Amino acid sequence: MVNGTGISIGGLGSGLDTQAIVAQLVALERLPIQQLEIDRDITQDKVDKLGIFKNLVTQLQDKAEELGSLAGFLNLAITGGDENVATVSAGESALQGSHSLDVQRLASIDRWAFDGVVDSTADLATVDGQSVSFTVGTTVYDITVNADDSSLIEIASQINTAAGDEVTASVVNTGTESNPSFQLVMASKASGEEGRIFGISTTIDGLNIDGTAPDANGDATSASNITVGNNALATIDGLAIERSSNDFSDVIDGVNIDLVGLGASTFGVEPDKEAMRDSMNEFLSAYNDVISFIGEQNTFVPAANDDEDPEVGALFGDTSLRTVKQTLTNSLFNIPIADVISDVNGYSTLSLVGITQDSDGKLTLDNTKFDAKISEDIGLLADLFVDTDGFIRDPNAVGNTAEYFVDTTEDSGLLNTLVRNIDQLVGRLDDGDSGINVQGIFDLRKSTFEDKIKRIGNRIQAKETALVAFREDLVMRYARLESLMGGLNAQGMALTAALG
Repeated sequence: MVNGTGISIGGLGSGLDTQAIVAQLVALERLPIQQLEIDRDITQDKVDKLGIFKNLVTQLQDKAEELGSLAGFLNLAITGGDENVATVSAGESALQGSHSLDVQRLASIDRWAFDGVVDSTADLATVDGQSVSFTVGTTVYDITVNADDSSLIEIASQINTAAGDEVTASVVNTGTESNPSFQLVMASKASGEEGRIFGISTTIDGLNIDGTAPDANGDATSASNITVGNNALATIDGLAIERSSNDFSDVIDGVNIDLVGLGASTFGVEPDKEAMRDSMNEFLSAYNDVISFIGEQNTFVPAANDDEDPEVGALFGDTSLRTVKQTLTNSLFNIPIADVISDVNGYSTLSLVGITQDSDGKLTLDNTKFDAKISEDIGLLADLFVDTDGFIRDPNAVGNTAEYFVDTTEDSGLLNTLVRNIDQLVGRLDDGDSGINVQGIFDLRKSTFEDKIKRIGNRIQAKETALVAFREDLVMRYARLESLMGGLNAQGMALTAALG
């Protein structure tokens, strides 16, 4: 048989299956390579699991960041109120409290109608240069028309072209189909007194209007003034408030109010307990995902017999597992004993507010207890989780050192502490001007594993090269053996023939 070297070693001379012998010897020589390949795959599995681990930790950090501000932690909702009077919603900066609202007047659009004509397409001006004039705010408009382009429809079009940013002009038939009465209607685009159209006059023959302004009370004095542009009037918490629109969202900080009708209404801004529970449970779920992963990777189950392999987590014994778990524990449970002793209200630890830890290290929320703490004092509850007085570091702290991530103020907030501690794990640096490139534990471990994979790859390549040379040497040796045995066999046959 001819192999890759072009040399035939079929065992014809020796009677041996030299091809099989070479294959077996090469297979034996390949065993160290196979072990290296197993080591490489195991190490690559560590890299993959490390990536999953880091992703779980950063997801936990994201949840902590969402809850680590008052806006994120205090889910407030509107209670009570009359939707026929106003629609009310709570924004991020809203504060707890009750409020009264009494709407006396809604904001309205200023609207005027010229006297009717029977034909909206008939020209009205008798000579060129006749005009319609009016003022909106401080802007005076004087729309002059040509006699041949002075129909009601054409005049409306010219008004929209000249003053379209502030008014809308349209033609409306207020009569019947058999007895029409087309009226040119002008409406302000802005509600309230600031949007009023006043000083309306016309020199166009056949286009008439009474432009008398409304009185001091905002009541129309002209039949042409269909609706007067008035401000909205309301009393909120006993204070008289006036706005040019029905949007009163700038009155109470963080509370969006849109007036829809007249009347009185009372509403409150209260914690949305269900939303707060949901947010907290999302955080606890992310925390438990990390703890579960650590538990799974730290698993070692001995083999039941010699024919089975033990069950071992890919990251079993890795320093990253221990470091992350210790970081989470220190962030959430390392409460100064002095704070616990001085806590007379029961808000200094997670267990006191309804968050308990089981034997596996996972956290569970007691909804009833958590709701009670919200009702008792939501401010103290927020203080436990949120850094309400802001993060201030030691001005002399060097970037990314332990001191760099320490809050020197009295209130630190468990979630904010957790976020900063995870920053150190993942290698973030909260100092854009330092130029320091810091690797976290995940990147460091990944680099270590990847360097090992590279070294194993180099060793495999070197052994593969040596194995090729080893096989070629075997082929040459057995080829020479076959050649020698073939020659000896031929001589033996010749000798046997001669003697015979």
